[in-house]
Amino acid sequence: MVFWTVTYIVSGGQTGADRAALDWAMAHHIPYGGWCPAGRLAEDGPLDARYELQETPTSSYAQRTEWNVRDSDGTVLFSLSPHLTGGTLLTLRLARKYRRPYLHLYQTERQQNPATRLLAFLQTYNIQRLNVAGPRASTEPAIGAFVQQVLECAYQLTH
Repeated sequence: MVFWTVTYIVSGGQTGADRAALDWAMAHHIPYGGWCPAGRLAEDGPLDARYELQETPTSSYAQRTEWNVRDSDGTVLFSLSPHLTGGTLLTLRLARKYRRPYLHLYQTERQQNPATRLLAFLQTYNIQRLNVAGPRASTEPAIGAFVQQVLECAYQLTH
């Protein structure tokens, strides 16, 4: 039997993967939170107040990323390709630094279903506070749909 172990979604509020995870959590009434840069910075302007995230002391995206990794049980990194860049690559490096488990799911995978892999990751490491990270919408416009599709499929497999 496979179980959904996540009780809290953590994300930084940036466009793309971050916001898709927050929107999905809100739609499913799953508690969420995380850190965003001071001033609620995002590539499309200040983050809307409906996203109830805490501001870091500085406007540094890197600090936001680090604190979200630090304060989570594990991280799932989403991307459309197998190659990580920018803030998503930084997230991977920080997960290694903090010795937090991580899983990279990318859309071009031809292996096991990403939702099945996510569930196995969640159960293996008993992830309750899941940090969701990935590219901005300007870098990978379809990333939000991929994030929501995988989260939804994984959730439905357990309910």
